[in-house]
Amino acid sequence: MRDYKQDYKLQKARGEHENRMERQRARRKLDAKGIDRTGKDVAHVKALSKGGSNATGIRLESPSKNRSFKRTSTGAMK
Repeated sequence: MRDYKQDYKLQKARGEHENRMERQRARRKLDAKGIDRTGKDVAHVKALSKGGSNATGIRLESPSKNRSFKRTSTGAMK
């Protein structure tokens, strides 16, 4: 059985919790405006991993465009 409490603790320790909440706030923001995001991803103009936030801008993109980026030799985003 999966220990969800432990998973949550690890997620917070790695700093992933805040980014997840930022993504959720971005989705809710578009839903509140009544924008249909069916089949689309909410993308941040500046990636959260690169220091972006909802304040730096969000947009709708196709999942294939939002989930693929040029990578360095170590696998990190360029």
